[in-house]
Amino acid sequence: MAARARWDNIVGLLFTLLCLCDWSVAQISYTISEEVDKGTVVGNLAKDLNLSVQQLHSSGLQITSGYKKQYFDINHESGVLFVSERIDREELCPNTVKCSLNIEAILSNPRSLHRIEVVITDVNDNAPSFLEEITIIDMSESSYVGERHPLPIAHDADVGTNSVKTYKLNPNDHFSLDIQSAGDQSLSAELVLQKALDREKQAVIELTLTAIDGGKPPKTGTSQIKINVQDVNDNSPVFSKSLYKVQVVENVNIGTTLLILTATDLDDSVNGQIVYSFTKGGGLNPDDKFALNDNTGEITVKGTIDYEENQAFEIRVQARDKGTPPRSAHSKVLVEVIDVNDNAPEISVSSLMSPVKEDAEIGAAVAMVTITDKDGGKNGQTNCKITSSVPFKLETNYKNYYSLVVDGALDREMISTYNVTISATDEGTPPLSNTSVITVHISDVNDNSPRFSEPVVNVYVKENSPVGSVIYTVNAFDPDLDSNAKLTYKLLDSFPKNTPISSMVNINSETGDIVSLQSFNYEEIKTFQFKVQATDSGVPPLSSNVTVNVLILDENDNNPTILAPYSEHGSVNSESVPYSAEAGYFVAKIRAVDADSGYNALLSYHLSEPKGNNLFRIGTSTGEIRTKRRMSDNDLKTHPLVVLVSDNGEPSLSATVSIDVVVVESTADIQTQFRHVPIKEESFSDLNLYLLIAIVSVSVIFLLSLISLITVKCHRTDGSFSRYSAPMITTHPDGSWSYSKSTQQYDVCFSSDTLKSDVVVFPAPFPPVDAELISINGGDTFTRTQTLPNKEKEIPKLIEYGW
Repeated sequence: MAARARWDNIVGLLFTLLCLCDWSVAQISYTISEEVDKGTVVGNLAKDLNLSVQQLHSSGLQITSGYKKQYFDINHESGVLFVSERIDREELCPNTVKCSLNIEAILSNPRSLHRIEVVITDVNDNAPSFLEEITIIDMSESSYVGERHPLPIAHDADVGTNSVKTYKLNPNDHFSLDIQSAGDQSLSAELVLQKALDREKQAVIELTLTAIDGGKPPKTGTSQIKINVQDVNDNSPVFSKSLYKVQVVENVNIGTTLLILTATDLDDSVNGQIVYSFTKGGGLNPDDKFALNDNTGEITVKGTIDYEENQAFEIRVQARDKGTPPRSAHSKVLVEVIDVNDNAPEISVSSLMSPVKEDAEIGAAVAMVTITDKDGGKNGQTNCKITSSVPFKLETNYKNYYSLVVDGALDREMISTYNVTISATDEGTPPLSNTSVITVHISDVNDNSPRFSEPVVNVYVKENSPVGSVIYTVNAFDPDLDSNAKLTYKLLDSFPKNTPISSMVNINSETGDIVSLQSFNYEEIKTFQFKVQATDSGVPPLSSNVTVNVLILDENDNNPTILAPYSEHGSVNSESVPYSAEAGYFVAKIRAVDADSGYNALLSYHLSEPKGNNLFRIGTSTGEIRTKRRMSDNDLKTHPLVVLVSDNGEPSLSATVSIDVVVVESTADIQTQFRHVPIKEESFSDLNLYLLIAIVSVSVIFLLSLISLITVKCHRTDGSFSRYSAPMITTHPDGSWSYSKSTQQYDVCFSSDTLKSDVVVFPAPFPPVDAELISINGGDTFTRTQTLPNKEKEIPKLIEYGW
């Protein structure tokens, strides 16, 4: 008994130390009794979390748990944690001394997790009960005083002081009650014979056994004890030990022998033959796990032994003789189960906060991870880590509770989903491990501005294009998602500044289509510039710009115009030629201009004479009318000529002028060529002034160009000019020459007759970066090389014209 008392003290001390360790490690702990009313206050959670009333509203405090019922809830006005469901300790924690509920408090601003332990204390709400209402005990009349018989053990679902604390027996003449205690949770009673039995006086004795718990007020349970007094077998079997102890490894093979019971009986014959059996007591039925040979007393394994279900078994055995009446002895077998590492750790994830914003700070909570291992000792101790390379890490909260937090920068545009692989390994031999994959989705934030493929866009638009046509579509890309990637377009400032861009083009804010609001005229405007801004719909919105250069391409929309002194408005002009004129005699010079540019302004002259008359010719590029031969007597005195002036556009436009050439006998009868244009001798006319300025300018340009050309030829290393080469001058036998430059081009024509010399300058078409070379030869044909703009690729085009 002294050894048992010391053992009980050691067990109690260890239990107390474990409770104190558990209490010191827990973060927040509350205590509440079971079966309290709904709404009962558990504790002020806001105060324990250091949250004010204002912070309570903004923090988004929530309570979560892994139980089927939501036993607790929080008052978001006061921060008080209260009971929301009925709490039955016996239902939640059967057969355990300590009962607690673990819940988590989640704060969303800032994000954090807190573990809360609520200890459920027991109340005396269950009365003791016996498995059997009637227990029959056979006793021989020769039973000796002091003989003991174990009585049924009462079961009380309550624990601690509310469990079964004592038994009592109704008053009688023969029996007393001996109560034995093996600790706080083990209490048994034995029936002790106090007075010899006499079957002839009383064959059956009926007793009432009452179990009383330690509640206030106490609750009781009863069982009827029926004692049959039998005759004459006066010796009971005796076990070799009052308590047998044996160890068995869990998962041992079925049929393995645990031990062999030994009992002796001094009686002879059938009264000394012993039969072994199990006796039922408490909540354990030993027949489920073990088998007992009733003749040999051998106990073998019958069912699966699992340490995680039962760490130990207490088996009550009986040795009973075959006498009449039979006598029996009782003993206990304590089977200790030795744990083996047969359970891998289990990983459970709760409070997963997915998706996580890509701008989440380092340390932001993502999920709560709990590791459990059903094994004991080192076999149940676990280590947890992340095996995949991800910007997350595990932080230890309490024992096997971990928080998965952000540990690096997140970028949804690079990785939108992370599969976080968590591995848990126990310390058993050999170690067992388990893995779990947590999928964390990354949500988008507006951290990318829209992007254009090019910073500058050149758009080529033909003049006279219809109003409302789409001249170009700008397109920007935003790698963000949803509203952060939804773009709108708008127009910004333009160049030249005095040109209101809103009157020229408009843009579709959703599609980026740039639409013309007017028909462009190349002769009025050749280019303009504006910016387009693309803005996303994020908060705050981000934007970027692209510069759009609109280049107007010339169309052949202007007819040639005949210059003075001739007119194309239906009037007939006249010129005189002496009869003695030689072949090549200069008659007149037709001058015309075209408001278009480039080939659309390059003019050619054609002469129409009456049938059968072949006296005159006209220079196709100069417009000079000359005689082909000498006059003859058969020629008419008056020659009506029609001059057709055509440009080089597609389709070609033209103008006509009529001239009557009159043949006179002598040169004295020839009137001045410019009789239709009055001239004041004392002063220059405006036309003469313009011609003089033009001739001087062209002469200077010609000399400079000639010098530059000679310099380039002397210093260049190859036979080709770059796009920025010096101007090129080409002369022709008829006295005309062409001037070409990468940024401008002019065609200048001179007459061989100094009296009627003239200069005509043709401007080159847009765009300026495309060079154009026109070469006119003596055969009235010219060759043109032009590079036309193309959206995909600029392809040089060689075009030849001849008249």
